[in-house]
Amino acid sequence: MKEISITSSFTIYDNINELSQDIQDLMNQAIEIRKKAYAPYSQFRVGAALLLDNGKVILGSNQENAAYPSGLCAERTAIFYAGSAYPEAKILKMAITAASDTNQTQAPIPPCGSCRQSIAEYEIKQDIPIEIYFMGEIGEVYKSASLKNLLPFMFDKKFL
Repeated sequence: MKEISITSSFTIYDNINELSQDIQDLMNQAIEIRKKAYAPYSQFRVGAALLLDNGKVILGSNQENAAYPSGLCAERTAIFYAGSAYPEAKILKMAITAASDTNQTQAPIPPCGSCRQSIAEYEIKQDIPIEIYFMGEIGEVYKSASLKNLLPFMFDKKFL
């Protein structure tokens, strides 16, 4: 038997104002699209903004459905649109923000497992890391230099 140790590293900003201007702009776009989420069941709204290497910004918000799990998370809404509209573009940065309609979300909210797997697919496909910034409604912003920090044992096509 042997043991391995895996370490993840994140940069933590006290709030959105500590981010560089380009990341503040990206996060503000995620905040605005979050407000347009369709979340009548969970009352939990998520917004995502992706910066592509062609300069385009792709937005996504969560879209719920009474027939769970037919809805789609904000991150996958944005990623799948980017992949279909700009299949050759690379995703450089992703900003994610989440807020509840019932209480203030202060802790950074990372992508769910399904979204992590979807982000991993694109990060592996493009062979460059995707910077991921995530926050709640207010407070700290976490930066991960790559999806590998959030999903160190990624499942990909080499296992198929």
